[in-house]
Amino acid sequence: MTKEDKPAIETMGLTKRFGNFIAVNNLDLKVKKGEIYGLLGPNGAGKTTLIKMLCSILNPSDGSARVLGEQIPDGNIVSHIGYMPQETGVYMGLTVDQNLKFYGRVFNLDKNEIEKRKDELLKFVALEDWKHEMVENLSGGMKHRVSLACTLIHQPELLFLDEPTVGVDPELRVSFWDYFYQLRQKGVTILITTHYMDEARNCDRIGFMQHGNLIAEDAPLKLLEESGKDSLEDAFLVFSRRDENMVRG
Repeated sequence: MTKEDKPAIETMGLTKRFGNFIAVNNLDLKVKKGEIYGLLGPNGAGKTTLIKMLCSILNPSDGSARVLGEQIPDGNIVSHIGYMPQETGVYMGLTVDQNLKFYGRVFNLDKNEIEKRKDELLKFVALEDWKHEMVENLSGGMKHRVSLACTLIHQPELLFLDEPTVGVDPELRVSFWDYFYQLRQKGVTILITTHYMDEARNCDRIGFMQHGNLIAEDAPLKLLEESGKDSLEDAFLVFSRRDENMVRG
């Protein structure tokens, strides 16, 4: 298998413990290159902890993982990935424009490239009219949009997006997904978490997480078919109960 054929993300028995608490439990996961993979589950399911390990922010307790063919943790992959955390990952004391320029310099983009990318992304997140506004003065949803734009500034080949559309109005959420599709067509891989079950249908595949375990994964329509339900929320409950029964058995 060539490097190009390898999964963008592959975990083998990946585990993360915090004391006696197991946040991610013996997880096996493969995400193909150019795929939009959605992680769904309640708060505390282990989604964010998993992403932080894959971004080399947290070290695994057990197991192993490869990201873009490299064993993690590996600081060298940082320039090839983009990570948008749930909390706003931008500087409150800078303007929207200044934040984008700062992140462009962090990733060693030249001035012309920064200006080009900055203008494209401000248009994408609909913040052109607020580019000189201090981030601390923006609404929560607008801050989140700035964070997404900064995540995309260096055109990463793998994106980790933790609740990227929270606080975003429905019309703009649709445009975000249109943009994600465009990125996928360019070969970008996206691992995304969301609380919006309706937009999770836009993913190529979905993984349901509960108590640190991956309890089911497949294309959205196949998960609905297997569960016999019409909504992903109801489908999750079916797989969740099935998993609990297996544990008890």
